[in-house]
Amino acid sequence: MNAKPTSIDTSQPADDGRKPRSDGEQSRERLLHAAMRLFAAQGFSKTSTREIAQAANANVAAISYYFGDKAGLYQACFSFMCQPEPEHIEMFAQPHFTLRESLDGFYRQMLAPLMAGEDAQLMVRLFYREMLEPTGLWEQEINNNIKPEHLAMAEVLSRHLGLEKPTDDVHRLTYAIAGMAVQIMVGRDIITAITPHLLATPEAIDIWAQHLVGYAEAMILAEKSKIQRGKA
Repeated sequence: MNAKPTSIDTSQPADDGRKPRSDGEQSRERLLHAAMRLFAAQGFSKTSTREIAQAANANVAAISYYFGDKAGLYQACFSFMCQPEPEHIEMFAQPHFTLRESLDGFYRQMLAPLMAGEDAQLMVRLFYREMLEPTGLWEQEINNNIKPEHLAMAEVLSRHLGLEKPTDDVHRLTYAIAGMAVQIMVGRDIITAITPHLLATPEAIDIWAQHLVGYAEAMILAEKSKIQRGKA
């Protein structure tokens, strides 16, 4: 699971020379933010457009104007968080990268949503809701983001393991390597409850990435040794 960090500023912009957003843009963002929180907490079917409008301090008609209907607003929430990002793969799948460089880029792009603070947990909860009450958007996320990144990482590992193409064991290894980062994302509440300092700052999250690289290197070394034993 990977998505871009979400951080929607619904406050008035500071007088710093930037062009202020129009009232319409601010209204649309407030609706998106309110919808994400309510959909994550209650699910799609149990959340009404009236609730969303009230939470966003907007008129119900604004949902129809900007998104068409509730389904369109739900789709917009996922589109906002899960836009395909080709540069994610570029961060770890460059042919000239060393194994450590590839792993470092892989984990940094996977853990990037944590930099969004509370919005990172909101994203995870919205994914949970979609998996429990599927509307088809989770399948789109798999096909558009998760699958391409998995296949790219499997190719990276195959190259460093001296294999022509990914084997079943390489796919298992790829899932395991990604799983360590996913565990941090989905277990954020647990980590925050037990050892909050481990996710408290961008520097702490960076340390996570560094450690994950080391853990992954050990797993890859073990797989390489197994392959070499099989050839002996």
